[in-house]
Amino acid sequence: MKKDTLLVHRGRHPGDHHGIVNPPVYHASTVISPTLAAFEASEKKPFEGVHYGRTGTPTAFALEEAVTALHGGHRTIATSSGLAAISVTMLALLKSGNHSLVADNIYGPTRVRVSEGLLARSGVEVTYFDPLESITGLIRPETKVVIFESPGSLTFEMLDVARISAEAKAAGAMVVMDNTWATPLFFQPLEHGVDIVIEAATKYIGGHADVMLGTITVSTAEQFQTVKWTANALGNCPGPDDCYLALRGLRTLSVRLERHQRNANVLARWLRERDEVGRVLYPGLPDDPGHELWKRDFKGASGLFGVVLNAYPKKAVAKMLDGMELFAMGASWGGYESLMIPTHPGKNRTATKWRGPGPSLRIHIGLEDPEDLIDDLDKGLARLNGSA
Repeated sequence: MKKDTLLVHRGRHPGDHHGIVNPPVYHASTVISPTLAAFEASEKKPFEGVHYGRTGTPTAFALEEAVTALHGGHRTIATSSGLAAISVTMLALLKSGNHSLVADNIYGPTRVRVSEGLLARSGVEVTYFDPLESITGLIRPETKVVIFESPGSLTFEMLDVARISAEAKAAGAMVVMDNTWATPLFFQPLEHGVDIVIEAATKYIGGHADVMLGTITVSTAEQFQTVKWTANALGNCPGPDDCYLALRGLRTLSVRLERHQRNANVLARWLRERDEVGRVLYPGLPDDPGHELWKRDFKGASGLFGVVLNAYPKKAVAKMLDGMELFAMGASWGGYESLMIPTHPGKNRTATKWRGPGPSLRIHIGLEDPEDLIDDLDKGLARLNGSA
């Protein structure tokens, strides 16, 4: 079945809900059993069916079913945020004495809060690797997990997912990928050797800047039990209203991503021609260093990219950003609105060295008319130059 059809039909069972098209929102903690035998049976299999609010409700199960279908995985575990999905997965797979390889261009909180925080405190050693090089020489007997995202956070380098996965698996390590940028519509990590896929459903899946949610899609029953047990032990569970909103967002994901991609391509090409811009970091552009890998493996490019300005002082960048009318400054991305924030890629790089030449920006292109976005950027660049 094609992805667009899966988006519409998976995670919906109207026959179970009086013919209602969308699954209802179940707010629940206590789930009552009709008999002692049923109660005891439920206790023995807490992750099968409706057992207790924390272990899942029909609303969460509907979302998990739909995401699993899109990724072609075994099962999915929904969590309270994208970062929670990363934390739960890494704590589930690693223990004291283990070693993990982490891409140097990984999402900042994965590095600072998970790798250097939770994992370090748990006795797990972390080594950062150059995302463009082989990891074979860095793998140890105690290396259990390799984690990365493609393209990389802030700087958008494309990784050879199949090669890295093969190198990791040859040494017996599991492969975890954050696939938030591409979503399952534009990239299928499990088909390229990845074991577990993480998505910050807060972003494109939710799509409206009003959800906090993560998903973990596993490829085996054993992985499911391990990760689900850890999520439950940490008390991590998604809110039912967020699950409902994410399900509704899924139904239009394909339509929205098509517009995000089209608009981003227009804006990236326009910015590339500007004298104020040193580089545009977007794998969808033919002259991007990672374009050939992107073209080989991905089915599309989303609306997020980076821009490296030429040498400008912070005061000039502030003047540009403070006066933007359509581009707002805010954390996250993947909603319908356009966003722009300054970034500092070199701050959290140890295996690689980031080179400017000037300040860098992360830009998310929303669903507005691209001509209006270009007009807003044109005025912003004029302020950057001190001419407005």
